[in-house]
Amino acid sequence: MNKSKRFQSIILIFICGLWMACSPATEKQEEEIDIKNGWRSLFNGEDLDNWRIKISKHELDENYANTFRVEDGLLKVRYDGYEAFDRQYGHIFYDESFSHYLYRVEYRFVGEQAPEGEGWALRNSGVMLHGQDPETMTKDQDFPISIEGQLLGGDGENPRTTSNLCTPGTNVVMDNELFTPHCINSTSKTYHGEQWVTADFLVLGDSIIHHILEGDTVLTYYQPQMGGGNVSNHNPEVKKDGQLISEGFISLQSESHPIDFKRVEIFDLSPYQSDPAKLEEVLNLLKSEE
Repeated sequence: MNKSKRFQSIILIFICGLWMACSPATEKQEEEIDIKNGWRSLFNGEDLDNWRIKISKHELDENYANTFRVEDGLLKVRYDGYEAFDRQYGHIFYDESFSHYLYRVEYRFVGEQAPEGEGWALRNSGVMLHGQDPETMTKDQDFPISIEGQLLGGDGENPRTTSNLCTPGTNVVMDNELFTPHCINSTSKTYHGEQWVTADFLVLGDSIIHHILEGDTVLTYYQPQMGGGNVSNHNPEVKKDGQLISEGFISLQSESHPIDFKRVEIFDLSPYQSDPAKLEEVLNLLKSEE
């Protein structure tokens, strides 16, 4: 899909979502829209400033075995310091909560899986959306309560979709029904080898989330909320089943396979969340910038 068609798709998705999710604005926002400076790079290519690390079996901010590191201008996830992976699932959180946004990562899977990594985690990682505050995670908790945009790489032979949905400690609504299974596949194609892939996540608070991969919308769901299982050793007081999740922290995953991130950026849409016309203007400007 070319860049113009890509943003036409994004505009249509967002405007439809907003008309469904928001009431008309009572006051039109008059401020000028600064598209050029609207994108924020959350990764500066030099260090992990403003990021917090939580690896299962370790305390918050302990970067066990230098799992998360910056090399060659890339945010890398590596396991060369592990004798065995031992279910030490990790997440690196940006230290700010977001509600309405367009989030973009450019990633690639590289190398070999860590020793004793589980079979399902081969070429497997994720972007955790609307996650709990890492301050509220327990030492032995495996995953943050969150919505996961699951990233998968192909094995060189078989079809394997990416930008799927998994739900650690959460549920969503699909086809007007509560969706309670842990994961569902997207409609993406398979990405084999060590090629770079761009994944976008379009999030409108607690109303609607879209997964867009290389310009194609591959998954849509509604009303993210706490519930279900698939999260272990968490504080039960934090997990309030049935409560809609309107905002949260974004994190990137270490799940036993090395992965690189080249771009990690966000466009904050919260100033336009109640004004569909203004949002359309924003996205048209984004299209023209491409």
